[in-house]
Amino acid sequence: MKLIVFGQTGQVARELQRLVPEARFLSRAEANLADPQACAAAVRDCDAVINAAAWTAVDKAETEEAAATVVNGQAPGAIARACAAQGLPFLHISTDYVFDGQGTAAFKPSDPVAPLNAYGRSKLEGERQVLASGAQALILRTSWVVSAHGANFVKTMLRLGRDRDTLNVVGDQVGGPTPAAAIAEALLTAARAMTQGVPGGVHHFSGAPDVSWADFARQIMTQAGLSCQINDIPTSAYPTPAKRPGNSRMDCSALQAAFGIQRPDWRAHLTQIIKDLT
Repeated sequence: MKLIVFGQTGQVARELQRLVPEARFLSRAEANLADPQACAAAVRDCDAVINAAAWTAVDKAETEEAAATVVNGQAPGAIARACAAQGLPFLHISTDYVFDGQGTAAFKPSDPVAPLNAYGRSKLEGERQVLASGAQALILRTSWVVSAHGANFVKTMLRLGRDRDTLNVVGDQVGGPTPAAAIAEALLTAARAMTQGVPGGVHHFSGAPDVSWADFARQIMTQAGLSCQINDIPTSAYPTPAKRPGNSRMDCSALQAAFGIQRPDWRAHLTQIIKDLT
C-alpha cells in the first residue's frame, strides 16, 4: 500500500513514520495546509492518503480563527476533493472538541455537534468539507493525544513533577488519553481495509479507561516514580482563552464494529512513553 501522509513532525505523523517508513511524508515546506490548493496538488501516485497535520494551538485559534479554519477546514476539504477525483481513500483526524462537552455520557459519532471554541469550529468545518467531497473518507475523532514526541500533557507533567512537590491539575474534565502510537495503528488498519472497499464514515477513537486530567497526572507520577502530589482543582480555577469541554468521553463501539479496532489501554502505552523519555 502506497501511502501519502500530510504531516511529518506531529505526534501521529512521527508514529506513522515508525510503522511505515516507506510512506511519503509531506512536510510543511512540501505541502503547507495554509495553502489548500498546493495540498490538493500533492495528491498523486498513491493508494490512500492520511492527513496527520493540523492547527493544534487551541488558545491561539481564538484570535486567529480564520487562519485556523484554512488549515483545519479548507485544506482537508481540498485534499478530500483531490482524493475523490482519483478514487483514493482519505483518512482525516478530528477531535472531540466538535461537541459541547456537556453531561457525562460518552459521545457517539451521530450525536449533535456544538463546538465550544474556535479550534472546535475549525475542525468541524474540516469534517463538513471532507464529508461533502464525495471521497471514500474516514473521519477519526480522537482526544487527549500523548506520546514521547512534541508538546503534550505527559511531557509537561514529567517536567513539572521533577521540579515541584505539588501540582494543581484540573479534576472536573474527563476523557480518554489516546496514545499517538495507537492512533497511527488504527489509521493503518482502516486504510488497508478501505483500499479493499470497506467504507469510511465518522468514527471515534480514544484510550481507556476514561479519567480526569488530575487522575491521569497521578498515574504519570506513579509510573515515573515521582513523589509530586496532585491536587484537584476546578476548571474555573485554571482559566484559558479557549473554553475546554468538561466531558470528552467518546463511544468507540462503531469503530470496533466496522474495523475491529479496540480502544487502547493508555496505561500500558504510558509505560512505554515514559521509558522512551527517560
